[in-house]
Amino acid sequence: MIIAAIDLGTNTFSLSICNVVNRKLTLIHQEKEAVMIGMGGINEGYIAEDAIYRALSCLGRFKLSCDKYLVEEIRAIGTSAIRDAKNSHEFIQRVKANVNIEIKTVDGQQEANLIYHGIAYKHIFTKPSLIMDIGGGSTEFIFADHEGIIEKKSFNIGISRIYQLFDLSDPLTSDDIQKIERYLDESTGDFFENINTDVLIGAAGSFETFYEMIYNTTFPESFESIEMPMSMFKDILDLVINSTYEERKAHLHIIEIRKKLAPIAAVKTRWMLKKINASQIIVTPCSLKEGVLLS
Repeated sequence: MIIAAIDLGTNTFSLSICNVVNRKLTLIHQEKEAVMIGMGGINEGYIAEDAIYRALSCLGRFKLSCDKYLVEEIRAIGTSAIRDAKNSHEFIQRVKANVNIEIKTVDGQQEANLIYHGIAYKHIFTKPSLIMDIGGGSTEFIFADHEGIIEKKSFNIGISRIYQLFDLSDPLTSDDIQKIERYLDESTGDFFENINTDVLIGAAGSFETFYEMIYNTTFPESFESIEMPMSMFKDILDLVINSTYEERKAHLHIIEIRKKLAPIAAVKTRWMLKKINASQIIVTPCSLKEGVLLS
């Protein structure tokens, strides 16, 4: 069966079209666009009109791709910015009326569950690990092992929220970094006290960008996870954190939306590595979309 999964993220809308047979995914087509649906209103709890226009335009193009590849079912999932918006219902109705795509919103716990199942499709948990999915509106943490999920939590600490919440310098100053880390500590509370692991699994998104910057090549088009050399990974985080917008703008492996937001993602990732005293970092291209396709 040919199924399309659309992840309507706070920053990026992503489309994956796969042939799904007996829980095996064969990728047919994928694309993504920086819609930035959370820009201009996420911290106030609404979707701005210009963001709705961008979303409708993008989803119209996604629908054409679905028609081209003879998709039999479209599963569109709205996450943080959409589920928290006061005008979410209005937005969902406009999408249905304009492009005939039905959006289902999921709460943070459901999102974390889908992320886990997407990653577990190919990743083999040899030891307990902490999954981190850095979104624009929220960030999901899933502590899991080979038997399944041990603990999971979604926090509204996405990089777009942070970008719009604080007046940050370019490049980030030490005060900016301390401000972000303090915000992350306060927002996540005691969640990590019972997380006993030194393995961090980075789910797609920004983690793929860090991979591409290290190896100067695009992330492999497969569902396989890749272990990264920790020293090189930390070096690239430091490089991104200390970079200017102009430097990021010139970098071929930083997509447009991340040219502004990548330093915040790098600060969050470095903060997380220190939080669990990580000795191993694994990057996986799988996340919510794959979980949706397999659900």
